Amino acid sequence: MTTDTVVVLGPRSDEQRARIESAAGRYPVRFATSLEPADPGLADVVAVGGSVRGDVLAAAPRLRWVHSWAAGPDADLSPEMRAAGHVVLTSSAGNGAIPLAEQAMLLMMMLDRDVPRWMRAQADHRWDRFTHGELAGATLGIVGVGNAGTDLARKARAFHMRVLGCRRNPGRPVDGVERMYGLAQLHEFLGECDVVVVTAPATPETRGVFDEEAFRAMRPTATWICISRGGIADDDALLRALREGWIAGAGIDAHGVEPLPAGSPFWTAPNTVVTPHNGATTAGTARRGLEIFLDNLTRFAAGDELVNVVDKAAGY
Repeated sequence: MTTDTVVVLGPRSDEQRARIESAAGRYPVRFATSLEPADPGLADVVAVGGSVRGDVLAAAPRLRWVHSWAAGPDADLSPEMRAAGHVVLTSSAGNGAIPLAEQAMLLMMMLDRDVPRWMRAQADHRWDRFTHGELAGATLGIVGVGNAGTDLARKARAFHMRVLGCRRNPGRPVDGVERMYGLAQLHEFLGECDVVVVTAPATPETRGVFDEEAFRAMRPTATWICISRGGIADDDALLRALREGWIAGAGIDAHGVEPLPAGSPFWTAPNTVVTPHNGATTAGTARRGLEIFLDNLTRFAAGDELVNVVDKAAGY
């Protein structure tokens, strides 16, 4: 006789374990650090909180639901997961929206006010006053107006910025966004912006969309910021844009190669602020991610519709 089991991967406190077990209802919960194809209990697993490798997926015939702890599920979309029509994949989308929007505002201000110049002066004990910019009146363009982009739009409006958006589905209005463009209008959109912030997921449609033509469509006084996923920009094109002055600078939290190698030219690229994909690494992000999982686990136990369901074809 088989026993429907929920497996939760990753370290959890006693309080979190109790909450997970309560949300699971009639389903017994097993807490584990990893799952392997040879796991003798894998045949009983019907749901997993955490990433599942393709070989494990193939060895779990009764698996019906996998929840990714990541907001962007691209790493979970293995060929086996895409082909598993019987397995629903959900994500933690929205858990990091608030700190990611804050990170974007931070990078915008660092670039606009040339904060690295102040930091160099502080290190040299040198009083260095200069005329810098301000965000008020500038046009912000957000590429991928999802959870983080929507929160960023609200924050930018509070800074008296004009906000434009560009995404796959431009038909749905977003509060605080003056006009929405489709991806086919990307170059027209870019020409309107003083700051471009990428909050879009990495999908077949977005990978490499920031190529040479896209960066040349930007204003030479504009800055480019990426807080979502690497690979949306062609790294060679971005480096040329920075070195040759097609754009004024960049703030990069999400990189094409991670960790960014010590020899990467991005460390010393002109007018570039590099952060180590760290924008959403907060206690609040983890807390909100757990709440999303608990909500879905309660729904799963009750046989209700899950939220944050990933469109495996679209990639998010």
